[in-house]
Amino acid sequence: MTEHDTELQLIADHTQNWVERMIMKYNICPFARREVERRSIRYAVIDESKMHNVLEALIKECQHLDENPEIETTLFIVPRGFEGFYPYLDLVDIANDLLIEQDYEGVYQLASFHPDYCFDGEPMDDPANYTNRSPYPTLHIIREVSMELALANYNDPESIPERNIAFAQKKGSDFFAKVLAGCMGKTSH
Repeated sequence: MTEHDTELQLIADHTQNWVERMIMKYNICPFARREVERRSIRYAVIDESKMHNVLEALIKECQHLDENPEIETTLFIVPRGFEGFYPYLDLVDIANDLLIEQDYEGVYQLASFHPDYCFDGEPMDDPANYTNRSPYPTLHIIREVSMELALANYNDPESIPERNIAFAQKKGSDFFAKVLAGCMGKTSH
């Protein structure tokens, strides 16, 4: 394994740690545990930094999901080129448009995560932002059919965001910053 391959694997490992130690452990997504336990989450690190190359890789990942139904979902990790939150939001908008253009509307949807995620109209230091903060800029490619099924079998899915916000407010930003740093093998002061 080359040093570059090792770096890409470390990025995937950090993201998997985040899913297991934050998203699943604190039930941010009540559907994550099942997929973690089934090992049906794909961690795809995209070694591109230019918008068009990332978008091309996104469509290839959708095709990969088409061909591999045993993979429930992909965390499409883009560690370079979209470190800034606003360029990342541009990527999310264009990626959503591309899914429609490529006839993936109704097949896949995207959820977005970023190290500097900030909900519209909220201050950057609001603890609720941590429900969408990840180690690296990440697009979560979700199978819509699976999401519809999961939501249909979950009592009161509309309460999930409110529950997460209340939990985040209770725990505070420092708590989440430490958890996130720990996922990446760092200690937070």
